[in-house]
Amino acid sequence: MEAREEFIQIYTQNIKREGAAELLEFIKTTDFFTSPASTRFHGNFEGGLLQHSIKVYKRLVKLVQDENIDISPESVAIIALLHDICKANTYKIEMRNSKVNNEWVKVPYYTYNDSLPYGHGEKSVYIVSGFMKLTRDEAMSINWHMGAFDARNNNLTSSTLAKAFQMYPIAFLTHVADLISAYLDEEIRQ
Repeated sequence: MEAREEFIQIYTQNIKREGAAELLEFIKTTDFFTSPASTRFHGNFEGGLLQHSIKVYKRLVKLVQDENIDISPESVAIIALLHDICKANTYKIEMRNSKVNNEWVKVPYYTYNDSLPYGHGEKSVYIVSGFMKLTRDEAMSINWHMGAFDARNNNLTSSTLAKAFQMYPIAFLTHVADLISAYLDEEIRQ
């Protein structure tokens, strides 16, 4: 099955709440299905964001089962599939000179241009909340999925992240699923 169809199938089979259909239609108007997941790190290629979202979903399903976390399949799908919706419409292709076989040629590369600089996890929560109501577990998981890599954690005296992970174990598992997917399941293309 093609990744786009797999995403839509997981989404429509699991996410039934009010606003879900409208959110999916919105996603289809963006570059979510063709966007990279990053410019230099995991999924730094066309369709990388889509692949990453599906892989995080599969990892999170397994972690929730292994840890016996009481959360609905709908919540797992919302969290995993939408945690990086903030990246839609933020990557652009530009050209640069690169030496290939001892000759300079123009090659495409991705740049990052965020027209809604709202943050990362919090921006995903903001976008999703514009279409459907999130539970506290869902909002915390999406908001803190970057864990210690979140720029808001540069203050080493802050205990906000630790408190969120203690209060919402699914948020911690979301971060773990995101890391496993990015560092073990995905590739980086040069």
